[in-house]
Amino acid sequence: MTYQSVPVLLLGASGFIGRWVARALGECGAKLFLVVRNRESAADIFRQYGIAGSLVEMDLTAEPASFAELYRDIQPAITFNLAGYGVDRTERDEMRAQQVNTDLIGKLCAAISGQQHPSWQGQQLVHIGSALEYGTLDGDLSEDSQPAPTTLYGQTKLAGTRELSGYNERGQINGITVRLFTVYGPGEHGGRLLPSLLAASANRQPLDLTAGLQQRDFTYVGDVAEGLLRTGSAHPPGFSIVNLATGYLQTVRKFTETAADVLSIPAEHLRFGAIPVRTEEMQHAPVANDRLRQLTGWLPRTSVQEGVRKTIEFINSGPIRGY
Repeated sequence: MTYQSVPVLLLGASGFIGRWVARALGECGAKLFLVVRNRESAADIFRQYGIAGSLVEMDLTAEPASFAELYRDIQPAITFNLAGYGVDRTERDEMRAQQVNTDLIGKLCAAISGQQHPSWQGQQLVHIGSALEYGTLDGDLSEDSQPAPTTLYGQTKLAGTRELSGYNERGQINGITVRLFTVYGPGEHGGRLLPSLLAASANRQPLDLTAGLQQRDFTYVGDVAEGLLRTGSAHPPGFSIVNLATGYLQTVRKFTETAADVLSIPAEHLRFGAIPVRTEEMQHAPVANDRLRQLTGWLPRTSVQEGVRKTIEFINSGPIRGY
């Protein structure tokens, strides 16, 4: 991965996955430009995570001309778009989802089109997609499958993926959508599974859980950041969608029990079946990741046990306190 002195534009840098991508790029010596909604709150996160770069305060719903001006000023070799709306269950504004998950992609593609950094041979745009784009699809979730999203987030993310694919097919840019699955690690939103387990470990209180029978491809956030950088620096492959996943499924219950063992949570504190499974929960077969291996020569390999330990070590090291 050759990012030394490469100008990189990163949207969504203060989010859970974005901050890990920013850290990884910084460690590789990239020249970072971090697009944020609020400079002050983002700067605090970047200080906590040891991220250095130029902050660009910008509304992602701005007119296309604003993005064109941004690209003229910065002239990035590559853009990582980790902006998204709707992952949090409180985010249900349909117009905002359309603006951030779909319309923004067209604006980025239009601004990038016709530009090519003279020394950069990799992707021009790495756009983060979602497992929810597949929706109710059965089978191994290969990238050539016909998606059937059922949620607002999945539907608007799929529309953004198709916008980027259109620009690729017309030869206007080199870009790729990287679909992520169940990502965990330091910095997750407080209501998610691992943060809930960390809280249960700290307060020594029982934790209400679903039965945990749903299967997921759990991928440690550090692996996700590495995979995104590897994908971005790879020579454009001739396809525009790739899954970033381990390729192995395990039940939510198994993940919970493994994490609880690392966290020394008593088995009787795990109240499986106390709450119902959400209606939007996906059920799917193992995720196809042959394209990822073909493109990067690499696959994520951090085990759940190791990932939970890394999370604890990171929190205890001081960059962040709790979730």
